[in-house]
Amino acid sequence: MANKLQKEEMAKSIFGRVWDELTERERRILGHVKERRYVSHDTNQEFETKLTFGQRIADKVASFGGSWTFIILFGIVLLAWVILNSLILARSGGGPFDPYPYILLNLFLSMLASIQAPVILMSQNRQGVKDRMDAAHDYEVNLKAELEILSLHEKIDELREQKWSELITMQQKQIDLLTALLERKAG
Repeated sequence: MANKLQKEEMAKSIFGRVWDELTERERRILGHVKERRYVSHDTNQEFETKLTFGQRIADKVASFGGSWTFIILFGIVLLAWVILNSLILARSGGGPFDPYPYILLNLFLSMLASIQAPVILMSQNRQGVKDRMDAAHDYEVNLKAELEILSLHEKIDELREQKWSELITMQQKQIDLLTALLERKAG
């Protein structure tokens, strides 16, 4: 019962709502604050452990397909194809297997693009999910930090009030002592 009252008081004082109106995330954060537990964790590691084999391959294909290594290798392959079909095979007398305008090369490039584009999109969608997961985690960490800072402010304010009260009490005692000394000296 006391635990429920504490939760209700925290929810009211921090969020201005009753416990039952809080989102699951807000309840979790209040639990972390109340129990003084850490909120932060490695979202990258959490995300990586959930990836399937196909998703890992898609990420590697997207990573390689968007690199300078891929662009340079692809340029070399295209240049080799053109040189082989336009110069070497054309002069050898057997004739090129894919003469200019390189229709077979266009077919291969289209097939590569039709496979590579969805794989890259899958990887980007997963990155979007990961970014949203990171943003949600950042929000939780920031919210807990904000709540902890507010708690520290309240504690400092309480200490300041206590010190002021002690100082006023001490000052009143000094005034009483001085008044008593003056009355004794005058009387």
